Amino acid sequence: MTKQVVLITGGTSGIGWSLAQAFMARGAEVAVCGRSEEALGRFRRAFPVALAIQADVTDGKARADMLDAVARRFGRLDVLVNNAGTFVERDFTAPADATNALEQEIATNLTAPIQLTGDVLRRWPGIGAIVFVSSGFALVSPTRAPTYGAVKAGLHGFAEALRRQLAPGGTHVLELMPPTTDTPMNAHARGKKMAPEDVAAVTLAALARRAPLALPGPVRWLPLLLRIAPRTIGRMVGAG
Repeated sequence: MTKQVVLITGGTSGIGWSLAQAFMARGAEVAVCGRSEEALGRFRRAFPVALAIQADVTDGKARADMLDAVARRFGRLDVLVNNAGTFVERDFTAPADATNALEQEIATNLTAPIQLTGDVLRRWPGIGAIVFVSSGFALVSPTRAPTYGAVKAGLHGFAEALRRQLAPGGTHVLELMPPTTDTPMNAHARGKKMAPEDVAAVTLAALARRAPLALPGPVRWLPLLLRIAPRTIGRMVGAG
């Protein structure tokens, strides 16, 4: 039986690490990418059978080199997981420039996953599945990070339309909307956090049943609650 080949961006920590571990536990061949050689080294030591690639997904040549490495090692790609991202708090009421490094934030969270998806589809037009890791904040933007909500909403819109485009060819497009998860990115976040391995389990279950959305933990109620009490839920979630 041919093993599934999976590429996970930002796979050296957090949700990406847990997704890599979950896929490998199910017999998949896994490649991950990251920018930090130190983090890649930790991943290689933990999972020596996987392929760990140093790549900045916002750079076109780095993306091409990464896909070349996947092709050399495995010959194909079955699942792309666009997981790499960053969370930046921005206060537009403060005297400081709230748009500092905005281009990099947008490139990492929105432009790069769109570009990488295009790169992958040109090489492997029959790919089985494409996963986008967005956020519950795609539906309710966080007050402390309005641009994060904006880019995740953009990724949500892209995934929705791409799903319709690719459906006739059989490619499954899944959007993962995790709640606040216990990852390095959320190290200073207050309140309850979901374990990344639980997020990964929900994601793989959604892939197996070809669901359009994976809504782990409390996020599963968010679309319904936004229809019932949009202002109240918007204030509660957005303040998080």
